[in-house]
Amino acid sequence: MGYTKDDIISLTRDLKVKFIRLQFVDIFGVVKNVAIPISQLEDVLDGKLMFDGSSIEGFTRIQESDMYLKPDLDSFAIFPWKPRDGAEARLICDIYNPDGTPFQGSPRQILKNVIEEAKAMGYTMYAGPEPEFFMFLTDEKGKPTIETHDKGGYFDLSPIDLGENARRDIVLTLEEMGFEVEAAHHEVAPGQHEIDFKYSDALKTADNIATFRFVTKIIAKQHGLHATFMPKPVFGINGSGMHIHQSLFTDGKNAFADENGEAGLSEIARYYVGGILKHAPGFTAITNPLVNSYKRLVPGYEAPVYICWSAKNRSALVRVPAAGGVKTRIELRSPDPSANPYLALAVILAAGLDGIKNKIDPGHQVYNNIYHMTDEEREKAGIKSLPGSLKEALELLEQDEVIKKALGTHVYEHFVAAKKLEWDTYRTKVHTWELDEYAEVY
Repeated sequence: MGYTKDDIISLTRDLKVKFIRLQFVDIFGVVKNVAIPISQLEDVLDGKLMFDGSSIEGFTRIQESDMYLKPDLDSFAIFPWKPRDGAEARLICDIYNPDGTPFQGSPRQILKNVIEEAKAMGYTMYAGPEPEFFMFLTDEKGKPTIETHDKGGYFDLSPIDLGENARRDIVLTLEEMGFEVEAAHHEVAPGQHEIDFKYSDALKTADNIATFRFVTKIIAKQHGLHATFMPKPVFGINGSGMHIHQSLFTDGKNAFADENGEAGLSEIARYYVGGILKHAPGFTAITNPLVNSYKRLVPGYEAPVYICWSAKNRSALVRVPAAGGVKTRIELRSPDPSANPYLALAVILAAGLDGIKNKIDPGHQVYNNIYHMTDEEREKAGIKSLPGSLKEALELLEQDEVIKKALGTHVYEHFVAAKKLEWDTYRTKVHTWELDEYAEVY
């Protein structure tokens, strides 16, 4: 779009905007915002709004808390669910230090850093996510249950899919905010949905994922439902993933495409896949950041845990969709929608670029259904597995220098410290299953 400062001032006046919400995410991907009256807009557009960074987990220490918000003008959007008279708009912001330098603890800045690395190599990353989520009923106090609102299955329609109205309104709201939605449908499990948006550059894609999550929760609530991006909220049915389709472009051409290459992939694409496969164990703590993420990453339920690639096999970690030419891409199937989108895309891209730099061979593609292979057959084929717990994922992250470098010291240290605490809390708590299983017997 290329909005200017004058464009934003004119838009807010024409649309009768009274408040602007300045948004950013913390290191865990949670959207934060500061609401300002329209009277402060010019100061905001000049990057003069200061906030206390020490109040945001993982940002700064109390003695270095002053930070500035600088809005990305192209992220301007009106909140369609607010009244038109006295409208609210939002701007996504970057975080800056008092000396005018970008704050290296900002997830958006981390992604920008890796995007610049790709640019220096001649590449631009494009990505298209497929985030899944559940919508559950709430109880009499408005608290979420795990009771689904329907008994629908993959691509079902109403009256079985009782969430269709909510999903439709989510799509319409996103489109009013400038999204290009490509598909929206019921997923495999009851109460589970998927909304896919158009391929875009990596930064816009991350912005879109962050926006999509909070919009989905707001619109679901208006329908009396609770939307959750928790990876595995219900035992025994499919969890929610966020497959990420991705490709690199150079000089306006798809660098992954080669009609004469295996599966239509260029040598660059093969090396990129090699980097993804090599570093997948190290970046899984970022793409699958919750204790609960590893309840989804188990064999079965369509979750890919085996580190290999294939053009047809959906049990592989990396799949190559059939589309060729300008649409040539790879699909990474392990991430889940609880991931911080900026950090997830940053580490995935960093892994792929390392594959290109070091010409990492991804090996032979796998044709057989890996879920049906024995442990011995997988070992013979050299197929390893993703980490099976958050603890293991953090240990592998600590060993991966490429991924640690992409995250930067600040984010890496704060993220790992918080996640170790999360694991330790989970490890030491007594859970309902333990009481059900042991309390009466022993």
